[in-house]
Amino acid sequence: MADLQITVSAQPPAALAVDALVVNIFEGEKPGESTLAALDQKLQGELGRLADLDELPSKLYQTILLPTNGAIAAPRLLLVGSGKRGEFSTNLARNVAGAAVRALLHRPVETAALWIRGTSDGADLAEAVANGAVLATYDPGEYKTTREAPKKHLNAVTILESSVQRANGADAGAVRGRILGEAANFARHLANAPGNILTPQSLAAEAMQAGRSAGFDVDVLDKARMGELGMGALLGVSEGSEQPPATIVMRYRGRGDSDIDLALIGKGVTFDTGGISIKPATDMHLMKEDMAGAAATIGALVAIARLGLKQNVLGVVPAVENMPSGHAMRPGDVLTALNGKTIEVLNTDAEGRLILADAICYAQQLGARRLVDAATLTGAVVIALGHEAAAVLGSPQNWVDQVMASANAVGERVWQLPLFDEYLEQLKSQVADVANVGGRAAGTITAAKFLQQFVNDGVAWAHFDIAGTAWLEREVPYLAKGPTGFPLRGFVELARQLEKSASRSPTVTERQ
Repeated sequence: MADLQITVSAQPPAALAVDALVVNIFEGEKPGESTLAALDQKLQGELGRLADLDELPSKLYQTILLPTNGAIAAPRLLLVGSGKRGEFSTNLARNVAGAAVRALLHRPVETAALWIRGTSDGADLAEAVANGAVLATYDPGEYKTTREAPKKHLNAVTILESSVQRANGADAGAVRGRILGEAANFARHLANAPGNILTPQSLAAEAMQAGRSAGFDVDVLDKARMGELGMGALLGVSEGSEQPPATIVMRYRGRGDSDIDLALIGKGVTFDTGGISIKPATDMHLMKEDMAGAAATIGALVAIARLGLKQNVLGVVPAVENMPSGHAMRPGDVLTALNGKTIEVLNTDAEGRLILADAICYAQQLGARRLVDAATLTGAVVIALGHEAAAVLGSPQNWVDQVMASANAVGERVWQLPLFDEYLEQLKSQVADVANVGGRAAGTITAAKFLQQFVNDGVAWAHFDIAGTAWLEREVPYLAKGPTGFPLRGFVELARQLEKSASRSPTVTERQ
């Protein structure tokens, strides 16, 4: 994960001496009649000729690399399709920038200028472009030793703006985008780590190092402390493994006091065999990413701290390994959670909700009254929504609306599912307060309904089921195959929106 330097400039595109100039192209665009006219004149009408031949790459994310033969300062021109101009957005700008950078990664290019033309505010557009560029540099093959290192690699990107005024305004956006991209790539690195390397304890060590670097406090609860607290649901899951569990508690105090504005909770099963209810062997190797929610939570704390948001954010990551052994919990076992509720374990592969139950209880014990959790929780959500959106469930509705709006605003698609009380019928147990599964019907909903039993009255809570969005099954033009970092951007945007709303709140004097 090499660092990518990002700057903003208002220099004319043709004058910038970089290894490659990147320009986005809209469907049906006539270069001589658009903002491309001056560049096309420098290129002696080459863009216009390509348009006449219908060879400009207007299809979204399509790329064409052309030599400039000395006509402009950059020796290469990369054209990137951006679809219809009227449908272009900051979220598409992020992806277009990512597609451009990925197209240049394996070429002898060290510097590039990105002229991504859009109608958004300069800071918002620069944030998206910088974010997409950094995200595109992540390489999931980080454990390979046989690859030939490129003689040159992209290490610096300049974002081009149309005026000095817009460039000055875009600087802060570019910084934000780079911070978000680097935090997401860190989260992707964690989610990509195999179970023999990333254990609950080593995940805790990664969080502690991240806290020292970014500026937030980290406390790690060991097995003994969790036992004293009464985290019987989490400890029940961990019993089958020789790897000791950890509950990672992160505190960022952006306002300086001890109140908690927001609590982020991430499922941290560093490897999930299913336990006694063992999973099929096919694709079990992907269960190293069953801690993707934890990775996104840790990464979000890193980004929030580096952005210096004036919010107090708590992060809680319950970290365990779910293994079958002579010590493992069994179907039919009864566990007691931190809030005293008893749980009948009908399926040991429904372990994520067990560890989240204790984490939710603990966050509330620490004083959190607004919670969001993220978990690769159910296969059912993939059946319902595929890989294009995550499910969101929670209450009250105004909190769920705010959480969803934050995610959608930064291109992380989410869709709400209901939490009707009737679904609780499926979780009834004859021997305990609640069962940990409710059958195949509405599996994503009953999993969330289970979690809701551990949310106190008056506490705002939302749950992201990211089983379909935490991992890309195939590479796309703007992202490598593998972990995505979802929903890190949404988490950070939520904290940003809470900061904005707090700054708009009337003072005590004004309220009187």
